[in-house]
Amino acid sequence: MLLFLLIIPVIVGMYLWLDRRRRSATARFGPMQPASNQGPALRRHIPAGLFLLGLVIILIALARPHAEVKLPRVEGTVILVFDVSASMGAQDVEPSRMESSKTTAREFINSQPETVKIGIVSFSGSGFAVQTPTSDKNILLAAIDRLEPNKGTSLGQGILAALNTIAVDAGLKTAQKPLTNEASASQETEQESEQRVPPEADLLAQLPEGEYPSSVIVILSDGEDNQSINPIEAAQAAADRRVRIDALGFGTTAGATLELDGFLVHTALNEAMLQHITQVGGGTYYSAASQGDPQAVYANLTPHLVVKSEKMELTALLAGASIVVLLVGSVFSLLWLNRLV
Repeated sequence: MLLFLLIIPVIVGMYLWLDRRRRSATARFGPMQPASNQGPALRRHIPAGLFLLGLVIILIALARPHAEVKLPRVEGTVILVFDVSASMGAQDVEPSRMESSKTTAREFINSQPETVKIGIVSFSGSGFAVQTPTSDKNILLAAIDRLEPNKGTSLGQGILAALNTIAVDAGLKTAQKPLTNEASASQETEQESEQRVPPEADLLAQLPEGEYPSSVIVILSDGEDNQSINPIEAAQAAADRRVRIDALGFGTTAGATLELDGFLVHTALNEAMLQHITQVGGGTYYSAASQGDPQAVYANLTPHLVVKSEKMELTALLAGASIVVLLVGSVFSLLWLNRLV
């Protein structure tokens, strides 16, 4: 299409030839129209120049040019780390800690732009499962619907599984081994979109090094922890990789009593643990029950604004510019010469 620009010198030559003929005729026979229509010599050429410029721009636009532009936008990965231990079935918040965390997660997912990818990690003492990061909200909401309280709690295990998920999604190399936990393996068979992660004993050792993308781990938990992996060490591993950890606490400090396997067990929100984790992980702790503006919390949980270079087609922009130039040329021609060309 740019080859059509070769006709521009031809048009310029024809215009100059016609202008010389007009001036020659004027000098020989006198003006062919009232002098008021002629205007100063330079001003007479401005409309023609604008028409020519508009033609050049539209020919360039038809070639569909592209340009690298830097666009600011919220982009990154959020991993929602769900505590699905038995204590999350407590009803010291309505309808229960588990259902409250699921409702909060649904609202968060629906509030995010498509540029933010969201993954889900669910953990308990009997295993963990992972929904790989995606921007498909239907897949994420379906994964949340499947969550049910289980036994045991391992905050450290959940954090390391989330880090591994971020690394794998970013293409970082990790020497993965098959899952050995039968409960996790059965969950993966049931949920085809989930990815394999190493067993908990190998999670910290197998975390790959490299540049992690803009990411946030959001823990949804009551803060209770009774498994072997130290959650503070896991939070430090996230901080070392510049992955922020935020936490939403569910439950009350007064707690509730649950019947588990014939025993009465008292469970309460451990805010101190969640606050310590977020302090080490460079994030913020929020009490889900006391937040007056959930949307403000969701905005803080989102990855930071980034500036990314993208290729943008300039056809529409150039076409609009050519129309403006042609309109300006038409106005000048009517005002100064009483004609369009």
